[in-house]
Amino acid sequence: MPAIHVRKALFGALLLLLAAVPVSGPVFAQAPAAKPATPVPGVKGDLLFWIDDAQSKLIELAEAIPAEKYSWKPAEGVRTIAQVFMHAATANFGIPTFIGVKPPDGFDFRTYETSTTDKAEVIKRLKASFDHTRNAVLNIKDADMDNPVDLFGNKTTVRGTAMLFVTHNHEHLGQMIAYARSVGVTPPWTAREQAAMKDAAK
Repeated sequence: MPAIHVRKALFGALLLLLAAVPVSGPVFAQAPAAKPATPVPGVKGDLLFWIDDAQSKLIELAEAIPAEKYSWKPAEGVRTIAQVFMHAATANFGIPTFIGVKPPDGFDFRTYETSTTDKAEVIKRLKASFDHTRNAVLNIKDADMDNPVDLFGNKTTVRGTAMLFVTHNHEHLGQMIAYARSVGVTPPWTAREQAAMKDAAK
């Protein structure tokens, strides 16, 4: 089966799984995750480093892209800019359920991705989703890293599931870089590097 169809099937399975999660009340009642003052050692530290990397860049892109471009998409049948950011947030809330972490109250996996297109709200929810994912990683016990997990029908471990937090966000980071450039927005970190090179050349 082509990879794109496999991904659609896997994501569909997650939709079905999380459709049964009871929801009620406000979505963002929980406090933001506090980043540790000292680096986290071991595998968790590595995971958090790359989660933070994806978070900072996705948030920078979300802030840099004008609000009027949030409805832009490169073709029919694909996600808009707002939907890609919300898709990342949806997965950040949803995938941790496979290691026993419940999504916030009020979260509905079936509708969350399309629940808002407002720039400020999208950014707020994206930030909250990364707080949720960071907390999920911080609360993993080292002794549980090798525990088995059935992830979309694939046999993996708690560690393997946590790695999906990283790879999924970076997959859509790459997508959003292309989207941003398509609407005339240079990724902010690239703009800073280019500016620094120009200053150095003076």
